[in-house]
Parts: sequence; structure tokens; C-alpha cells
Amino acid sequence: MTESDPVTHPQPAPEPADLPQGPSRGPARRGTGLLRETAIIVISALVLSWLIKSLLVQAFFIPSGSMRDTLEEGDRVMVSRLVPNVFDVHRGDIVVFKDPGGWLPPYEPPDQGPVGNAVRHALTFVGLLPQDTGEHLIKRVIGMEGDHVVCCDAEGRIEINGEPIDETYIRPGSIPSQTPFDRTVPPGMLFVMGDNRQDSQDSRYNESKPGGGFVPVSNVVGTAFATVWPFDRATWHRNPGSVFVEVPQP
Repeated sequence: MTESDPVTHPQPAPEPADLPQGPSRGPARRGTGLLRETAIIVISALVLSWLIKSLLVQAFFIPSGSMRDTLEEGDRVMVSRLVPNVFDVHRGDIVVFKDPGGWLPPYEPPDQGPVGNAVRHALTFVGLLPQDTGEHLIKRVIGMEGDHVVCCDAEGRIEINGEPIDETYIRPGSIPSQTPFDRTVPPGMLFVMGDNRQDSQDSRYNESKPGGGFVPVSNVVGTAFATVWPFDRATWHRNPGSVFVEVPQP
């Protein structure tokens, strides 16, 4: 090298911080991620709610006074879907069942407009709103398959298989039945009555309808085990087994 040759020194590479930066995508990516996570949470919650409603528990709305004072109009009750698929129905259970045919008048749900109707239907389907009772009824099981149910004995009580029962759940002031009956429950059927006996269109009054006034066990949606709304009426509904403990098998 001669003195006339230029002296050059290698230049250090620019630090990463010195490199030119494109427009930041951080906030957009974070927004998209949050939206995706929210959608996953909402969809998962809806699926879980639907599974619970379909397999375990479902809410129902009480529209009439046929089960007073146990259940009042406007009550929301929780119904176990494990009956009768996992556990058996028993005398004294409060059951929700699909209309066997002709027990209920034609039902027209309230019209809330196309959007409102769609939202109500969707929320009811997944279990976030209580099921209306347009095709369902709720009564108490009095007679099981093979039971001979008669009313009334000399003291005005119902007899099941010859054994009178003292019903602790009927509405105060009601009598077991103002109409005499003598029925034997066919196989696969139930004989049901409301607790408000003088205001309940139950098995006593539907002999001319499909099933002869009896309810197919296959129509049972589940058993009501709790009232959850309104809060001042919240309570558990336990089976009054002591009422039927002396009833012999048919």
C-alpha cells in the first residue's frame, strides 16, 4: 500500500433499532386476538348451556295456578332431565311432561317481531331462557303403572291399591277431589293430578283424550326439584315419600 492509497475502515452493521421500521401491526393483531378469544368463550358457553339443558337441567316457566300453593304463576322451576332416562319416576314426584294430546288449548307464543322471536327461540334452545309451557304441563304423580287409584273413601281421601293416603301437599282449603273416579293405570303410563285440586285439568278430566287421561312415561321431560325465581319463593321440592310409604305394590 502506498501513501496515496485511501485508507478505509469497515463500517459496523446498523443496530436492529436503527433498521427502518414498517407500520406497526401490534394493536390490530391484539384486537383480532381478543375478538377471537371472546367468540370462543361465547360459543363454548352456549354449547355448554345447551348440553346442560339437553342432558341435565332445564328451566321452565309456570303459567297457571293448577299447582298452587306448591308452584305459583310466574315461578321459574329447575327440572332434572335425568328422570326418567337415568332415574325412575316415583309417586309424589312433580313432573313436567309433553301434552299427551288435547290437554292444552292451541298455543300462540307472544309475537315480538322477527328479531325478537328469533332471539327468544335461540336463547330458549340453548337454555338461557326458561322453556315456555305451550306444549308442556306440570303435575304431581299420584299413580304408577298398575296402580288402582280411587276417590274417595269415607273420609274423602284417595286410595291407591286399597290404601288411603293423607296428602300433605294439596293446596290448603282444597279437597282431594270433588269428582269421584276409579282408574287402573295401564303399563307405561302415569296418573297425575295438580295440587290445586279444584282448579286443575289433570288425569281426572281427560279420559276422552289420547291416552285416556294417562301420561306416557316417555312424555316426561323431567322432575321439578327447585323453584329459583322469584327469590322470595326459592325453595327445594322434595318427594313427599311419607305420603305413599304404606301403599302396597299393585
